[in-house]
Amino acid sequence: MPAPAPATTRFDADGAAALAAVLALIESAQRSLDVCSFILGRDAVGARVLQAMAQAQQRGVRVRLLLDGVGSLRADRSALHALRRSGAQVAFFRSLFERPDGAPRNLRDHRKLAIADSRRLWSGGRNLAAEYFHDRPGRPAWLDLSFTVEGAVAADAADRFERDWRKALHQPQPPPALPAPAEPPGPAAAAQFLPSGPELPEDSAQALLIAGGFRVRRRLLAITPYFVPDDGLQLALKLAALRGIEVDIVLPARSNHRLADLARRRSMRELAAAGARFWLHPHMLHAKAVVFDDDLAMCGSINLDLRSLFLNHEASVLFYGRAEIDWLAAWIEARRGEAQRHEPGPAGIGMDLLEGAVRAVAFQL
Repeated sequence: MPAPAPATTRFDADGAAALAAVLALIESAQRSLDVCSFILGRDAVGARVLQAMAQAQQRGVRVRLLLDGVGSLRADRSALHALRRSGAQVAFFRSLFERPDGAPRNLRDHRKLAIADSRRLWSGGRNLAAEYFHDRPGRPAWLDLSFTVEGAVAADAADRFERDWRKALHQPQPPPALPAPAEPPGPAAAAQFLPSGPELPEDSAQALLIAGGFRVRRRLLAITPYFVPDDGLQLALKLAALRGIEVDIVLPARSNHRLADLARRRSMRELAAAGARFWLHPHMLHAKAVVFDDDLAMCGSINLDLRSLFLNHEASVLFYGRAEIDWLAAWIEARRGEAQRHEPGPAGIGMDLLEGAVRAVAFQL
């Protein structure tokens, strides 16, 4: 796991700001542009991003786009061919039609990264599709988080992208990266790139979340679209609540995955009985962030569920600066203020059996 380093961070206030930020980063690239997304929308946002990437290639920037083989099934193939014709490179992580290499087929690249010149990183929870950025008729934009970081964090993300790219193309891996020398402009606070996934020797994200649950002294704020924690994280959250820590978890009242909503119910009942508070938001939340006291915040692509923690290739950034921690805490608290407090009741026999059946396949949700 890369070491903390000085970084400057700008969070996106809303979807419009997020789209402007990722397009600005693409347009700022001078030497290299690497983009990774789980989903590329077959819509105006996807088209605008591809257009900006093609324009970068045409002005002499080396452009690479890495998409998940399953998440991108609905991507506009003609638009991707047009991007390739501009000279940009496009690759897919574990396509459905790829020959097996011994690894499970259900591994997914869930990272969201746009990296310019190995110096600037746009990341967070947003895929490159319309629902993550703006309202559509009858469908409000999903509530999500994203940010731009300048400094060594971007170089660390670029190194991880390079490894993912070579893996997708079945090329030899590069030698271990040296500490990134990039220095951020202006005042900076410590931040740290946190990749996770089965290709790494340790479950760093899961270990950090569990350690944070055990060490937190006053409050733990979390927001996630899907909540199916493993036993270790469940125990850490439960013990935090039992010793009087304010544990607040914000979820969508109804996510875009109904089975995940069923799978979360047992964990919610156990934690609520221990004193944790759950808040159900009326809109679709896709943000993923956790704040521990005033000491540490994590934001990125990691959901608090089994698939995200153990099967997906994920990327988050850890923030140690007080301004960044306060911003994320205030954002989560604002969403909590828009939500309803939820106190789970007991499940009947039928529901309990259904929850158990869904929980048994939770790794695949």
